[in-house]
Amino acid sequence: MSDPADLKRTPLHAEHVRLGGKMIGFGGWDMPVQYTGIMDEHRAVRTALGVFDISHMGQFFAKGTGAAAWLNGVLTNNVNKLAPGHGQYTLMLNERGGVIDDLIIYRIADAEWLLVVNAAKIGEDFAWLSPRVPAGVTLENRSDEFFGLAVQGPRAAEWFGKFTGGKTVPVRNGVAQIEVGGVPLIVCRTGYTGEDGVELFGPGSNAVAVLNAVLAAGGEFGIKPCGLGARDTLRMEMCYPLNGNDLSPERTPIEAGLGFFVDLEKGDFTGRAVLAEQKAAGVKQRLAAFKMIGATPPPRSHYGVWKDGAQIGETCSGGLSPTLGCGIGLAYLPVEFAKPGTAIEIDIRGRRFPAQVEKKPLHRGGTAG
Repeated sequence: MSDPADLKRTPLHAEHVRLGGKMIGFGGWDMPVQYTGIMDEHRAVRTALGVFDISHMGQFFAKGTGAAAWLNGVLTNNVNKLAPGHGQYTLMLNERGGVIDDLIIYRIADAEWLLVVNAAKIGEDFAWLSPRVPAGVTLENRSDEFFGLAVQGPRAAEWFGKFTGGKTVPVRNGVAQIEVGGVPLIVCRTGYTGEDGVELFGPGSNAVAVLNAVLAAGGEFGIKPCGLGARDTLRMEMCYPLNGNDLSPERTPIEAGLGFFVDLEKGDFTGRAVLAEQKAAGVKQRLAAFKMIGATPPPRSHYGVWKDGAQIGETCSGGLSPTLGCGIGLAYLPVEFAKPGTAIEIDIRGRRFPAQVEKKPLHRGGTAG
């Protein structure tokens, strides 16, 4: 258990406490796991609107005419496909093709880029990238300057119009720089829930004022403050991987089923040779989604996965799906057992319960009733 005294705090920490958030340690940060309850907050995002504190995420800025070529050499996706105002999901790999971090990169100007990286990876990512920056390109870690909020749910576009006084929400995966109430904001139409929504980044000193404005504008749309618990169940239903659980330096994007975000045709990049070999020869294991069958306890990470009396893998993520009403999870399985429809068992506290491999995602955003 993390000692709260050793944990970092976001600029919104006092607001979380005031709003009744239950705080826990996560990735070195003291963060709210829930307010009114994980089920309640999950349903708010699926049916209306929720807001999450993502101030712990990192923000790197790369600039220079050679930045695009450099970024293409250290990331898997092709940044040259991005026009200014657009973003993409991508991954940063080690020389073995393993995942250091998964992130979203935005082209905020012709020669200026924003990389939003995972909270627990800020230091490691910057230490890995910094020695590789070429002459003529600058890379700044400005993570300590920003707060972040993710406003997610099917009513996000309506909320955005009210929050901004009539401004148009960016296109999907788009990014814009706007001002709301005198506060400069970077607005990204992205998220980690499978629902529509935006992520807002702005000066940390304005965090509380912006959160209160977000909540005030969202009142008529049923907005709720949400914690890490709902964020986890929402992303699991969508089969979005969590770095440190489902992604690691020992697993490649091909094994993780993220080949769509790997452009092997763009030229060389770190880890490319390993990925090209895996794509040509195939992989031995693949990250599969599963759903529990019948009344079972919820699965968690590091539970054994069994088939025909033999253990074939271990869960990476697991929990109860509020939308589906059953346990769900992700696990790396031998490819012959990773096909949808395959019957498996999950060992939960010494007892095996039936489950089935399912097609990803387990839920499609925008379809909750």
